[in-house]
Amino acid sequence: MIDCSHANSQKQHERQIDVARDVAGQIAGGDARIFGVMIESHINGGRQDLVPGQPLQYGVSITDACIGWDSTVEALKTLADAVRKRRVRLADAE
Repeated sequence: MIDCSHANSQKQHERQIDVARDVAGQIAGGDARIFGVMIESHINGGRQDLVPGQPLQYGVSITDACIGWDSTVEALKTLADAVRKRRVRLADAE
């Protein structure tokens, strides 16, 4: 299980996309040890603080900074394609 956030993205939520691409390359290359990823994701990217008297922005995290929905979809499609490639590679090796 690989965490695309935190230290792997140097705590820059936008870099989770780069980490996911790198992980996808490892998966497509046949690395069977990778069985999952964790991505900090929300409707909208970034994070916000709870400030008394200030309204919250809809769909923005109040905990860890997250990538937005569109970036999440991109990352998941990249990872899914990598899994398909790994399955073909492993099937060909049998």
